[in-house]
Amino acid sequence: MIYGAMKFSIGGPLKLAFRPWVEGLENIPAEGPAILASNHLSFSDSFFLPAMLDRKVTFIAKAEYFTTPGLKGRMTAAFFKGVGQLPVDRSGGRGAGEAAIKSGIDVIERGELFGIYPEGTRSPDGRLYRGKPGGLARVALATGAPVIPVAMIDTEKIQPPGKVMPKLMRPGIRIGKALDFSRYAGMEHDRFVLRAVTDEVMYEIMKLSGQEYVDMYATAAKRQIAEAAKAEKEAEKAAKAALAQAAKQAAGESGHGDKERSGS
Repeated sequence: MIYGAMKFSIGGPLKLAFRPWVEGLENIPAEGPAILASNHLSFSDSFFLPAMLDRKVTFIAKAEYFTTPGLKGRMTAAFFKGVGQLPVDRSGGRGAGEAAIKSGIDVIERGELFGIYPEGTRSPDGRLYRGKPGGLARVALATGAPVIPVAMIDTEKIQPPGKVMPKLMRPGIRIGKALDFSRYAGMEHDRFVLRAVTDEVMYEIMKLSGQEYVDMYATAAKRQIAEAAKAEKEAEKAAKAALAQAAKQAAGESGHGDKERSGS
């Protein structure tokens, strides 16, 4: 009931304001479990995709969204619960990963749609990054549920970092045909199989999205970008300090020269 109310109150205005286009809706089963594996360009991905589907989709969300104190925190928690998000503590290492997998399996066993972003985090630059082999592949192999690749298109352009007001434009969603991994049944703990399953899904997402593929994890790319930004800032600071020192030295030499001339 809460999900339906949230979808009506949020999904309706989203569709009216942004008019997202969708291809491949026929690939979403009318009933029964399935895993929706999507690229991740924007915070809004988890709103646009459910808004365009008739069925409920349950995603995993950071636990912080559910535990932030204060009125704003309680409202955020109520919102995420209402739209079918599951809280998972991502700071707990392997334990957090196991909790996410269990949550996904529970959703599938209820015969519902489970949404997951194999990249593990939003793309820092609009490119498609290597999928993490844990959650997606393990849930798929443990349950036998089909995996449906999904590509979000242009959602990162609606509200780029630093922009307060969203840009009114038409994002898109492409939904591919279901992938069957039943040939790997019982092999959900084989890391080579998990890697193969994940890479196959990412390849299909790449074809649907048209994104450039980067064979590294998005988390590592974010670290590199942050480190490069830090190094650039430090270099800029050092350059300014050097210029200031040079200017000070030049001023001192000029003053010394004036004194010598006046003394003569």
